[in-house]
Order: sequence, then structure tokens, then C-alpha cells
Amino acid sequence: MKVLAINGSPRKDKNTATLLNKALEGAASQCAETELIHLCEQNYKGCVSCFACKMKNGKSYGKCALKDDLTPILEKAAKADAIILGSPIYFASVTGAMRSFLERFMFQYLVYDADYSSLFGKKISTGFIYTMNVTNERMKGIGYEQSFKSSEMVMKNLFGSSESLIVNDTYQFDDYSKYVVTLFDEKEKSKVRDEQFPKDCQKAFDMGVRFAKQTSI
Repeated sequence: MKVLAINGSPRKDKNTATLLNKALEGAASQCAETELIHLCEQNYKGCVSCFACKMKNGKSYGKCALKDDLTPILEKAAKADAIILGSPIYFASVTGAMRSFLERFMFQYLVYDADYSSLFGKKISTGFIYTMNVTNERMKGIGYEQSFKSSEMVMKNLFGSSESLIVNDTYQFDDYSKYVVTLFDEKEKSKVRDEQFPKDCQKAFDMGVRFAKQTSI
């Protein structure tokens, strides 16, 4: 069984990457083969609306026709038994890198019929780990959750199942005194990092365990 993780953060060793690695550790504890891909290392673009993946009897029907660094990653995703995506939230949404990946990954499988059917061809577990520096209360007040639920609904429709792990109030800077960040209390941020973030890492680990067990059934 293969569990694939995709990191949409431009940073390869911070909060999002840490959580994705924990999820993969959980999967590996159940003997799953795992791989983490950093989108920041790839050169690619989002969907260009060529519609080759929708063309009747076309050679790229159901498959993205663009050829770039994302092509082999999409092929790996097609063969995975479970996929875990991770992204920080920038201006109420995932990063541009993750958004471009999702356009290319999901649109190729979406059928323009009455049921918005899927061409993926199998059912797999998918998960999304969201990280953000706003608190849970602030997140709910802004309305982020509706966007997350919409993404979850699309993932369920295309791939069979989906769940989300939301990680709030993350620690952003190694030294807060170097930056203009009067909005945040570094002491409170440190407290969340020391007390809550380890619990979030355990949740990510548990997601990996759960996904690996589901794929083995």
C-alpha cells in the first residue's frame, strides 16, 4: 500500500511539513510505503483550460495533457492508495502552489454529467491538513470552514472519502522581535506551540494510521 503526502507550503521544514511527516509516520507504522512531495521544488502551472481531458475519444481523456514537473506527480497520485494534502492558509485559502496542483489533479477526473461523476476509477482515502496563524475562534468568525467543507465535498465525490485536520494559532517566526507582528502575543503563541501543537501532531499521526488501515481492508 502507498500513502502519498503533498506539501503546498513554500517551507519544507515548518508546521505543515511537520504535520505531514507525522501523518506519514503513522502510515509507516502500519507498514505502508510513504512519500512526501514538496510542491515548492517543482516547476509547473495550474489548469490552462485546454479541455483535452474532456475530449471525446481524445488521447488525454481523463488525464491532464500538460507536460511539466507535475506530470510524474499526478501519475504517482493516480497510483496511491491514500493521499494527504497539506497547506498553510494565505488570505483565506490554500497556497497558490496547492491550488494549481488541485486544479490539475482533480479536473482531469471530473465528468461534466448530471452527477459530476469521477473517472478516478477507485475509492481511496484523502485528507487535508490546514495550518494557519489565526485562532479557532477567529477562523470561524471569518468563515474559513465553509471553504474547507466545499473542498472536502469535491474530494469525496471524486475519490470516495475525505477528512480535514485544522491546526490553528501556529508559531510562524523563530524570533518574533524581528518582525512587525503586534497582532500576536509571542508568549501565547509559544504556549500553543508547546501545549497544543504536539496534540495536533498526534492527530496527524492518527490520520496516517487510519488511512493505512483503511487501504489494507
